Amino acid sequence: MLKTLFFGTSAFAVPSLQTVARLTNLSGVVTQPDRPSGRGHKLLPTPVKEAALALRIPTFEPASLKSFAEEMAAESFDLFALASYGRILPAALIAIPRLGALNVHPSLLPRYRGATPIQSAIANGDAETGVSVMLMDAGMDTGPIVLQERVEIAPGETYGELHDRLAVVGANLLAQAIERAAEGAIPATPQRGEPSITRPLSKPDLAVDWQRPADEIVALVRSLSPSPAARANMGGHAVKVLRAHAAPAAPSVRPGTPIGAQGDAFVIGTGGGGIAIDEVIAPNRGRESGASFWRRISSEARST
Repeated sequence: MLKTLFFGTSAFAVPSLQTVARLTNLSGVVTQPDRPSGRGHKLLPTPVKEAALALRIPTFEPASLKSFAEEMAAESFDLFALASYGRILPAALIAIPRLGALNVHPSLLPRYRGATPIQSAIANGDAETGVSVMLMDAGMDTGPIVLQERVEIAPGETYGELHDRLAVVGANLLAQAIERAAEGAIPATPQRGEPSITRPLSKPDLAVDWQRPADEIVALVRSLSPSPAARANMGGHAVKVLRAHAAPAAPSVRPGTPIGAQGDAFVIGTGGGGIAIDEVIAPNRGRESGASFWRRISSEARST
């Protein structure tokens, strides 16, 4: 069996890790250090570290990849595999395995290179996306393509739902790539098409702008649900918006103006049509329907 090392951090990488562990002689898993979480800032392991420990595979959390490359240089690895690691591997590290390093990326490269390909595809209203397995080089997601699979984005599909589907597709493609590597070589072709780059999300990227058309706001909400979630001001309250859909609204309704309840949703005017807010999380509360949230804050306002 091929002697391998796996690099990964987030939940997206867990199915790929399990595939590598099943099909190869996996010597170790490289992941990012434990991170503080919650109000108590308790250190928690990454999803990949948790999965590796469950599989009883040694884990590494190097602060310096350059130093780590020096440590691994004497080892005889056949193949590296990477998925959602969150750091760019230096050329010295990529050069160690005999057959190269495979990277599972959730987009149809060269479209949506970088940190947020799934969110970008949904926010931009794309009808499809996909997964690419490439041989890594020194650039960011610029290596030649080994395998690619197109995946339709379902109407209303959220980031979380698409993320989980693509993680499984990626693991299946990685299994095929490993089978090719076991034959002694990994055929790959250069990326073709117009490249585009995505970046990590920042706080302004989460904000709902009621001046935008309803369909753009709905796409933003879907691209950020369930986490980190779009943020909006509703009736003077800062809420996380988890689900929304477009709704009719008179052209005279000003953006951000409350229109009224529609079933379990609450409709607000936008820069183009209305938007029905289906589900929100208000500060210090759990999930609730848009209509329930609006009734509650309206009642609180009348009682003060």
